[in-house]
This record gives sequence, C-alpha cells and structure tokens, in this order.
Amino acid sequence: MRTVDLIHRKRDAEELSAEEIGFLVDGYTGGTIPDYQMSAFLMAVYFSGMTDREVSALTERMTSSGEMVDLASVPGIKVDKHSTGGVGDKTSLIAAPLAAAAGVTVPMISGRALGHTGGTLDKLESIPGFRTNLSTDEFREQLIKLRLAFIGQTPQVAPADGKFYALRDATATVESIPLIASSIMSKKMAVGLDALVLDVKVGNGAFMKKQVDARRLAQMMVGIGRRLDKRVQALITDMNQPLGYAVGNALEVMEVSQTLQNAGPSDLTRLSLELAARMIYLGKITASLEEARELAQTMLLDGSGYRKLKEVIAAQGGNPLVLDRFELLPNATGAREITSPRAGYISAIDAEYIGMASSMIGAGRDTKEDGIDPAVGVILEVKPGQKVDAGSVLCRLYYTRDERVEEAAQLVEDAFRISSAAPEERALILEVVG
Repeated sequence: MRTVDLIHRKRDAEELSAEEIGFLVDGYTGGTIPDYQMSAFLMAVYFSGMTDREVSALTERMTSSGEMVDLASVPGIKVDKHSTGGVGDKTSLIAAPLAAAAGVTVPMISGRALGHTGGTLDKLESIPGFRTNLSTDEFREQLIKLRLAFIGQTPQVAPADGKFYALRDATATVESIPLIASSIMSKKMAVGLDALVLDVKVGNGAFMKKQVDARRLAQMMVGIGRRLDKRVQALITDMNQPLGYAVGNALEVMEVSQTLQNAGPSDLTRLSLELAARMIYLGKITASLEEARELAQTMLLDGSGYRKLKEVIAAQGGNPLVLDRFELLPNATGAREITSPRAGYISAIDAEYIGMASSMIGAGRDTKEDGIDPAVGVILEVKPGQKVDAGSVLCRLYYTRDERVEEAAQLVEDAFRISSAAPEERALILEVVG
C-alpha cells in the first residue's frame, strides 16, 4: 500500500477502505508518513469530502490510537455534552451540574479557547486553584462520588487527533466537515461514553457560518455515534449574537453563578436547560423528554445545580466561594464604556467581532500555546431588539493592559447595528438532529 496512491484516489473523490484509512492514521501517528503527504491527503479530503463509512473508519482508528479511558467501574449511564464553539457559550458549566444533580453521570472532556471562541477549561482555570489535569484514577473516583468531573484531553487519549488537528490548523483544512466530525467524536468515544448531546453552533460567531453546513456536521456526528452504538442528539443553535451578556473567562464564571441561581440571561438559561434536559433524557433518568425538562427546571430552581458546581470546584482544588464572592476571581484593572452613537433599536450584535475584541485584549488565543488573561473580556448591556438612546452604554470592555484596547474598542463599536425599527426575534434553537 502506497500513501501517494491513497492521496491520488481521495483527490479523485474515490472511497477508501477502513484498512486504507487505518494505514494512513497509523503511518502518520507513528511517523512513517511525513507531514507533506498527510497535508496533501487532508487537502484532498477538504475538497472531495468523505463518505459516512470513511468518517466512521477514521473516527474509530483515531479513537484507538491511544489509551481508552475505562469507566466501567463508574455506575450509571455516562453522558457528555459538547459544543462546536461560540462566543459567550458557557452552557457546559450550567447544563453539566444540572444533569449531574438530576442523577446523570457526566464525564466532561472539555477543550480550550482557540481563535474568537471560548473554551470550558480556560473558564474553569480562571477559578484560583482549579485543576483540570486530573489523573484517570482521580477522574473515575470523582465521577463515582459526585457524578461530574471536568478534564482536558490528555496526550494519551486519541493522540492521532492531536497530530491531525495541529496539521489541519497549519494547512487551512480546519473547516472540513468530515475532519471536524471525526476529531470531535474520536475524543468523545475514547472516554467510554454511552451518550452525547451536541450543541452545533451556526452564524457569524461560529465556525459553521451556514445552517446547511451545521446540519451536515450534526448529521455526520449523530451517524458516527449510532454506528458505534451510542445515543447521540444534536441541537443546531444560533451564534449570530453572543450567548448571555458576559464574554471572557472569569466574567463568564460570574454569569454561570448568576444563571445557576436563576438570575441569569434568558437566552443562556433557556439553552442550558434544554441541553441539560436532553442529557437527563439520554441518561434514562426520565421516561420522556418533557419529564426531563421539568426535572432540569427543578434542579435550577431548588439550587441543586448551583450546589453541585460548588462541590466540583472544591473537589478539583478551587475555592467554591468564588460563586458567591466575585472579588475572589481575577478582576480587570481597567474598563472602557462603548456608547450608542444614536437612538434606535439594536438590530444585531456581531458575535465574531465581540469574540475577536475579547481575544485581542487577552481573553483568547491565536495558537494553542498562547497564554490567557482570565480577568479580561466584554460585558454587553443590551441585546438585539432593545431600544437605546444616543449616548447610552452598549457594553463595557474590561482589560488589564492598555495595548490593543483602542483596536478592540473599535471592533466592538462595529459589532453593534442600530436601526429605526425593532428587528424580528430570532430563534435560539434552530433544529434538532437525532
């Protein structure tokens, strides 16, 4: 079997067998296939796509490229939740505690911020002392005790995906739907999950800009799960405006605390409850989705989800008091108000611009190696549909260093669209797949 022949066939949109895909994955992971050949293969996939059989074969081979996290000793149905990345998307920190409080076992394998989108691990690590590098044994023990633990992907879990992702980032093939699907699902399947709830973002603040592409990605991931005998559901949700009001790591932890005390933004609360309900339903805690929605709501209203997150923070080395006393979190030293140039209605807030501005002042990273400033970010004061006066505050920029603040402020100003008439209300959940 020759690598060049497989590149040639994929370039011509032919289907490769599971053995041929295994040869490519093993060869690249093991160092016998060089970067330049794998780059050519990834670009061939980018333009020619992959069949469902090929995507499943790629996912399985990447899953088995490293160690499997055995959760057989952990009781209950294991359900994770994954978002494809958005701006102000802190739903994992709300939905997971609600589901765990309802009785679901939730092994959360979370990611970091990249580009203009936030990452769950970075938000958690803005809590002083919080550890996300639990050993496999610690992870298992915490799941048995609390039914919820947050960790990152280790170099031992799906290492092929780590190598492929770095190369995709350097070869402009990140947006390939088959490669995104296999990357996400290989990490999830390596952790002994029984079920998975996916939040596939679409819009200017998401990696998927078109709903047809988001649907294809959702269908592909649900299909991979089914062929591997896992229960998977996907929501396609709007990311044309930031979710909630807070964008930035410690700022988002504050909003999580407010939301788990039933005092959060309506869009964030609504989506978090729906994701938690689907986790509860796939975890077979309730017989119907409607009962799961009622149970998720109960866990929010009686404070069970809030208490669960506090337990997890304490168990992973953080100070649970940060959810009550925000001064214990990293706080910015500077603030800049962005005001409305005229009266009217907020017709749109470009989520990508807000995410880019937040990242620019230190809340995000351009490469995986970049450091993050946990204190900085943006807090919106308005949402689309609201009426504003000339000079009223649209949002506040929180920073710790002066460089790039002017640039970020200009980007934030450009994110707001103001019109003379109120816009039509947009749906938050656009479709359900699976």
